[in-house]
Amino acid sequence: MEPVLPFAPDLSGAAGHLMGTLHQQLRAAILDGRLAAGATLPASRKLAAELGIARNTVTGAYDLLVAEGYVVPRQGAKPVVADLHTRQRVAAAPPTMEDPRLAPFWRTPWLPPAPRALPERSFRLGVPDHRHFPHALWRKLTAQALQAFSKRPFTYPPSQGLPELRSAIAQHVAFARAVACTGEDVVVTSGAQQAFDLLARLLVTPGETRVAVEEPGYPPVRAAFAAAGAVLVPTPVDDEGLCVECMPDDVRVISVTPSHQSPTGAALSLRRRMALLDYARARNAVVIEDDYDGEFRFGGRPLDALQTLDRDGLVCYVGTFTKSLFPALRKGFVVAPAWARAPLAAIKYGADPYADAVTQAVLAAFIRDGHLARHVRKMRSIYAERRIALLEGLAAMDAWMTPIPSEAGLHTAVRIRDPEQMPRILALVREHTPGAQSAAEYAMGPLREPVIAFGYSVIDVEEIRARMAALRAALARQVPV
Repeated sequence: MEPVLPFAPDLSGAAGHLMGTLHQQLRAAILDGRLAAGATLPASRKLAAELGIARNTVTGAYDLLVAEGYVVPRQGAKPVVADLHTRQRVAAAPPTMEDPRLAPFWRTPWLPPAPRALPERSFRLGVPDHRHFPHALWRKLTAQALQAFSKRPFTYPPSQGLPELRSAIAQHVAFARAVACTGEDVVVTSGAQQAFDLLARLLVTPGETRVAVEEPGYPPVRAAFAAAGAVLVPTPVDDEGLCVECMPDDVRVISVTPSHQSPTGAALSLRRRMALLDYARARNAVVIEDDYDGEFRFGGRPLDALQTLDRDGLVCYVGTFTKSLFPALRKGFVVAPAWARAPLAAIKYGADPYADAVTQAVLAAFIRDGHLARHVRKMRSIYAERRIALLEGLAAMDAWMTPIPSEAGLHTAVRIRDPEQMPRILALVREHTPGAQSAAEYAMGPLREPVIAFGYSVIDVEEIRARMAALRAALARQVPV
């Protein structure tokens, strides 16, 4: 007698679970092709007789397969195996970006460019050198924090951040940047980007609020405000930083990198700082001060932070430990004026209600015990040597480019003297100094003057000199003066 199925179901050991076991074996046979699409299943009475089980067990297994879509029932006829390929093709079809279920901004979302493959030692921007970080000390502090937490009840930490970290941050920015605040003014965030996102939610009325952003400027900041529905107002920068006089009267939020403009490296002059605060005061506007690598200064006394100069509660000061420590730490903060504190905390609670307690405790101890200040001093000395080597190399290429004055941060930038030669120069820069970037990658539209930025945080002095010399030789051969 011919078997009624192309395989023999094994129901041994399935006592009490016959229907479930038969259902699972039939489904597996459909998925792996032993029961092909369109194949007719045997009559329930016939399969039950062959397997020596009750007919109700078989019909129950068939009903489950029908409910799951693996089998198609037919009135007055035997059920057939469904065409799963057709069903999968429909389910896997990529959704259109015009799907009305999406908010308008996310129908054409901002996405970061794919990162270029770079050697470990390169001229990339925005990454600190991991080789000099006190890894053993960080592990020790982490172990101590874990031990301390093991003795406490399991509770949810506050969304604004651990009190000890907020106090430590307040002391750190007061010492390093003369920012006057207490721990109550600080909201800890998951990197600076979450700070921008929270501030955008706090300050933007969708479709109405006009936000001035630097042009060129840091693209993720623009993305956060655009996602919140802001109307972006690109504002040019020059060697004195943001051109305050170019902003229209109806701007209500200004995002600025005054210590070290991203990406040109220019510092906002004291004249412009005062003009910016006067502008904001006259219009009841808010200034977002992004001090992303202000700890690293190589000149004289730094200019006061905007928050330090502010007497009217106009400035939200944003900082991060990405550049001073390491990017994977994902810790930033906002020093908020009094009127913004409670609503900012509420927004933080709605988006990210509880703190990462262990890492925050480690960071608090690292700051409180003086390790951060010592590490910054050490790295400032190392970065200073690399910066000098880079500036010396760029000075030898004065015929093609001129450095933009800068005394802080982890990168410096140059203006190209002949804009028509920019494509050729940029190609040679990418060949000989990998990681360097055109400011056009930071811009919303065409720039009047081409700019290239060179990082020096993850490349040693001798390699900087060698690569600068190679770039100069290539320029001399291929780019006429």
